[in-house]
Amino acid sequence: MRAYDIILKKRNKKALNIEELKFMIQGNIDGSVPDYQMSALLMAIFLNGMDKKETTFLTKAMIESGDEIDLSSINGIKVDKHSTGGVGDKTSIVLAPLVASLGVKVPKISGRGLGHTGGTIDKLESIPGFSVDMSEDMFINNVNKIGLAIGGQTKNLVPADKKLYALRDVTATVDNISLIAASIMSKKLVSGADAILLDVKTGSGSFTPIKEDAFSLAKEMIDIGYLMGRNTVAVVTNMDEPLGNTIGNALELKESIETLHGNGPDDLRELCIELGTEMLILSGKYENREHATEELINALDNGSAWNKFREFIKIQGGDLSYIDEPEKLRLSPLSKDVIAVNDGYIHELIAREIGEVSLILGAGRKTKEDEIDHGAGIRLYKKVGDRVSEGEKVASLYSDSQEMLIKASDKLEKAIKVGSEFLSPNKLIHGIVKKESVIH
Repeated sequence: MRAYDIILKKRNKKALNIEELKFMIQGNIDGSVPDYQMSALLMAIFLNGMDKKETTFLTKAMIESGDEIDLSSINGIKVDKHSTGGVGDKTSIVLAPLVASLGVKVPKISGRGLGHTGGTIDKLESIPGFSVDMSEDMFINNVNKIGLAIGGQTKNLVPADKKLYALRDVTATVDNISLIAASIMSKKLVSGADAILLDVKTGSGSFTPIKEDAFSLAKEMIDIGYLMGRNTVAVVTNMDEPLGNTIGNALELKESIETLHGNGPDDLRELCIELGTEMLILSGKYENREHATEELINALDNGSAWNKFREFIKIQGGDLSYIDEPEKLRLSPLSKDVIAVNDGYIHELIAREIGEVSLILGAGRKTKEDEIDHGAGIRLYKKVGDRVSEGEKVASLYSDSQEMLIKASDKLEKAIKVGSEFLSPNKLIHGIVKKESVIH
């Protein structure tokens, strides 16, 4: 078998088999297939596409490039959730303990933020002592004991994805549905859950800004999930404006705590209940959607979800006083307000640009090596459709640098669009994608 022949076959618009894709993936990992040949294959895939089976073969080859997590010793059905990334997306912090409080096992491998999107682990590490560094045995024991654990990628998981993404990034082959789907699903499938819920973001702050592309990606990932033996459901959700009212690690953690106490912003609460309903159905513990939704609402309002969150923070080493008294969580000492210059209605809160503002403030990373300021970020006081008056405070920014505050506030002002006419709020849920069906 030769890399040349495999590249030629794909260039000629023919489907590759599992052996050919394994040969290319493993060869690129061990150096026998050089980057220039793998780049040529990626371009051939980008231009000619892949069918469902072929995309699943690619996903499987990527999974087998490294270690896999064995969660078979966890009792019960295990349900994982993945978001394709957005601005202000603190959903997992609320959702995991919420679902676990109703008896579903939630073993979750999460990442750190990069670029304009935030990371669950960074937000949780705003709590002194909290750690995702644990052995696989400890991870499994935590899930068996309290129903959930959130860990980082401590094993050699899907090394092919890191190599392929670096090549895609420099060869203009990132924006291909099959390559995106294989990248996401390889990382989810390697984590060992029985069922997977996908939160596929679409809008200005997402990696799939066109709604039709988000639905195509959702369908592609569901097909991979089922062909790999996992029940998979996707919810396509809005990311034209940030989720909730805060962007930044400690700020988003505080907002998550409010939501776990039965309060919090309406859109965050609505999304957690919608995603939670799908996770409960996937677990098999609930068959009736209305009953599942009612149980989730009760768990938020009666303190069950909050108590599970406290168990989770404690077992992973976090200082509980910082969540019991969230005012102790550090905010950056310098702040600056953005003030409305005229009356009207909020027409746009451009999520990607607002995410980039948080980067300027120090709340995110441009490279994986960057340090972040857990106390930096943005608090929004208005959402799309809200009335605003001249002189009213629209947002507050927090940073350790006065220079960065000025630069960030100038950019944020351009990301907030005010119009004279009333505009309806953005629709949060665009649709649910299941095997052979789409529900709008």
